[in-house]
Amino acid sequence: MNQRPPYVSVIDPITPAIERARQMLFRPFDLGKWFVIGFCAWLATLGQGGGPNFNFSQGRGGGFDPGHAKEFILDNLFWIIPAALFVVILIIGLWLVFTWLSSRGRFMFLHCVARDKAEIRVPWTKFRQHSNSLFLFRIVLGLIGLVVIALLVAPGVFVGIALARTGARIGLVLVLVTIGLVAFVVSIAFAIVQKFTTEFVVPIMFLRTPSCRAAWREFLGVLSVNKCRFLLYLLFHIVIGMAIGVIILLGFCATCCIACCILSIPYIGTVLLLPILIFGRSYSLYYLGQFGPEFDVFATEMEPALPA
Repeated sequence: MNQRPPYVSVIDPITPAIERARQMLFRPFDLGKWFVIGFCAWLATLGQGGGPNFNFSQGRGGGFDPGHAKEFILDNLFWIIPAALFVVILIIGLWLVFTWLSSRGRFMFLHCVARDKAEIRVPWTKFRQHSNSLFLFRIVLGLIGLVVIALLVAPGVFVGIALARTGARIGLVLVLVTIGLVAFVVSIAFAIVQKFTTEFVVPIMFLRTPSCRAAWREFLGVLSVNKCRFLLYLLFHIVIGMAIGVIILLGFCATCCIACCILSIPYIGTVLLLPILIFGRSYSLYYLGQFGPEFDVFATEMEPALPA
């Protein structure tokens, strides 16, 4: 579907998105509604964001000895290999579970925002097929991303090892910088695909089709003739993110970082940030709605597509 409306703005959706958050959460204020919608939002964002940062630094009393480390590993392979396999399987398992749950949560949260309802069971059941399709798409996309990065980075790693053995420090630094830039560019490209999937493809699935591939084909028709508009959307989203970050930072300062501790609590932090999350979800929906009434998820006469 090739649609290029005469006017699309990144500014206009801000006001209705703010009003949507006010209407859902404060007119009237219902704490139970906050916790129900907050649960859907928590599922939708499950696995996102950074985890704890571990800083393994050397102590003052001694340095790292590669020889001793190699000897320790060789002497303890009988338990290191099974332990490493267990950790790898555990990480993969958690990734699959989190991806599946967040795929269900994205349709649940979208349902709550689009219909102004605090429901869990209805969207969980209604969008089962949609969520499974989204889950498979995200898994395949993640695996493709890993393979692409590995294929692009691997040659540089081998060159870097060779340069390190010869002592060519300048060449080694250049190779490391190149590897970092390549990985960064590829990661950005896949991050944009994920962002467009969540913010535009999922709503199209919500409206018309349980197939993620079919929704992507429809969205590509719009994207292909509106490249500059969606590029501006991405850039403006960075501005919005910076503004929200400043607001949250001011909240941390005003509460002497107490808010930071509370927001770090799983689920509770999501409930407290619910106005911002609803604004963000609504903003992308109102932006998409500018490309035609067939993309308006807020239209009461339009019912979400159900699986056959």
